[in-house]
Amino acid sequence: MARYTGPRVKISRRIGFNVFENKKGDKALQDRPYPPGENGRKRVRETDYGTQLKEKQKVRYMYGILEKQFRNYYKEATRMSGITGENLLVLLESRLDNVIYRAGFASTRPQARQIASHRHLKLNGSLVDIPSIQVKPGDKIELKDSSQNMIIVQHTIDTGQDNEVPSWLSVDNNKKTIEVLSLPSRGDISHQIEEQLIVELYSK
Repeated sequence: MARYTGPRVKISRRIGFNVFENKKGDKALQDRPYPPGENGRKRVRETDYGTQLKEKQKVRYMYGILEKQFRNYYKEATRMSGITGENLLVLLESRLDNVIYRAGFASTRPQARQIASHRHLKLNGSLVDIPSIQVKPGDKIELKDSSQNMIIVQHTIDTGQDNEVPSWLSVDNNKKTIEVLSLPSRGDISHQIEEQLIVELYSK
């Protein structure tokens, strides 16, 4: 299963956004709010292409997807009815690992990816180990019996009581179950993403 394993803080500093959602990334951006390298402090006028590329890289790293897989998501989004950029984000948000993260069972998407890939989950009663599975309305996700008392999940639930669960999910923290009520809308997805820049990049 392919995933990015390189330096994370450098990526966040280069993009200017904590794409890996970790404390180190937040601190690094506060202490050194400029790209890494000896020329990082220099102000360089960014081209339109550079802005579009940075936005694509931001979203790709946020969801933990490599380039080929991300391009495939984009191609699928273009075949769907509606707005391509919004279709792309809906596909990414509907991944199993992202649903686990949005439900508050994991503190980061990489953590959610690990929970899924280590076979701790059931989807509609069947064990799954593919983080990229696309969920659909009516799907039910739960921790398998032997994983109900996982410390990492319980700790995340206990420390994230104030986190808002998106309206397209129904979550039972006691039973550790998730029901997908609908597909997410654009309003449910981060407003810090400018998907139109990604569409412009791939349309060239």
